[in-house]
Amino acid sequence: MNQEYPSMLLEKAVNEFSRLPGIGRKTAMRLVLHLLRQEIGVVEAFGHAMITLKHEVKYCKVCHNISDTEVCRICANPQRDGSTICVVENIRDVMAVEGTQQFRGLYHVLGGVISPMDGVGPGDLQIESLVDRVNRGGINEIILALSSTMEGDTTNFYIYRKLGETNVKLTVIARGISIGDELEYTDEVTLGRSIVNRIPFK
Repeated sequence: MNQEYPSMLLEKAVNEFSRLPGIGRKTAMRLVLHLLRQEIGVVEAFGHAMITLKHEVKYCKVCHNISDTEVCRICANPQRDGSTICVVENIRDVMAVEGTQQFRGLYHVLGGVISPMDGVGPGDLQIESLVDRVNRGGINEIILALSSTMEGDTTNFYIYRKLGETNVKLTVIARGISIGDELEYTDEVTLGRSIVNRIPFK
């Protein structure tokens, strides 16, 4: 039997929140009721932030990370080491590596990993733009920091093959991360050690 709501507006709001990943209907109800208790200005600011994000967010033309401008803050920072690029699957992984405070290079966001089962091939990812960055010169090391899953390993190997003719050093993060683990769920200390103790990709 479906739960009956005292308000159609409440039900609609709960339905929208429950579309979010990892948010069940009980959590959605808690979030909606929490917002309902806030001042109107707080709720309007919340809604405005989401709408503005969707309309105005950009993707860095260099690394494909989320950005407010054409080139993201990390790529534009002269204090970062532009000769080292950490290749990650998604924007959440950039945030995970940044959280370790162990990496001062730049990033390259692929936008996923090769997964034939899900219909994702190399052409669906930002691999060619990575090759272009390497070919433009000035890059000494590529760190492959993809999740230690079959799809992540397949993508690592594909990139290795694409960059095999270059003089760029290819390394992979140390396996302090369990096989099958996704990068974003790894604790910062373990992830930081994996970045520092990276090993040559073979």
